[in-house]
Amino acid sequence: MSRTAVPRARALALGLALAGALVLAAAVWALAAEELRARRRAPPDALRIEELTSAVKSDASAAPALAAEQKRQTEAALARDVRARLLAWLLICGAAATVAGTKWRLALGGERTPGRERLVLLRRAQAEPWPATPGDGSDLDPGPGLDFVRELVARVGTGREVAIPILQAIQAHYSYLPDEALQLVCELTEITPAQIAGNSTFYADFRRSPVGRHVLRVCHGTACHVSGAGRLTSELRRALGIPPGADTDPARRATVDRVACLGCCSLAPVLVLDQRTAGHLTPADVPRLVGALGAGLAAEVAT
Repeated sequence: MSRTAVPRARALALGLALAGALVLAAAVWALAAEELRARRRAPPDALRIEELTSAVKSDASAAPALAAEQKRQTEAALARDVRARLLAWLLICGAAATVAGTKWRLALGGERTPGRERLVLLRRAQAEPWPATPGDGSDLDPGPGLDFVRELVARVGTGREVAIPILQAIQAHYSYLPDEALQLVCELTEITPAQIAGNSTFYADFRRSPVGRHVLRVCHGTACHVSGAGRLTSELRRALGIPPGADTDPARRATVDRVACLGCCSLAPVLVLDQRTAGHLTPADVPRLVGALGAGLAAEVAT
């Protein structure tokens, strides 16, 4: 969506929500007025029927007047029923328009005017753009050292029952499960490749691919999803140069993870960058986040 289309869509969403709210309020007021009018008319109408009924008992010529009054009251009741049905439909439509407009506006997100600190970071991001391709490769990990795995196996044992603790320790040490480390575990212990494959794929916390220097965990829970977490994630991936189907950029400087919930629904949409939380984000905040990473200013991201 273009820059001009987003504000226009947000204005339309706000207009839809306001129109729905007005229709809803009008329908509620009209239903209340209709009910009040019916309650006020009920006693006089009942009294009129009672008087005409007594008159008919003493004078048969009053029968046409009684029939006419009964017909009038029946027609009035039917008209009230039609109006009530119409107002009920208006109430439903107004409520639906209000909810739809509100959800649409939340999904589009809100553009907030950046403060002085954000403007500084945005200018840094423009002056020092994130590299879309790897540099000379000097910052890449040449491969996991396996001495840690040997020491780990010697410390925890070689039985099949220690598979999970070993995988957890390897994950904590390397930030993922390197193939070389897993192969060595199978050589040194009774743990089979099938067992490792089953455990490492069953538990979502285990990673089989290298992680970036910085990890951005974007919440995609219900509140964040409705508030635009999908667009935020897409813009982060684009700005960081993460290829389709991957979660880490080629230079392994950053990893973008989708998580089910971070427990910060009031800050939706929210992400955690290197253990620091940033909330109420929109795609417009991505240059600030990426600029902070590129300038080594991760501590300044959580504002």
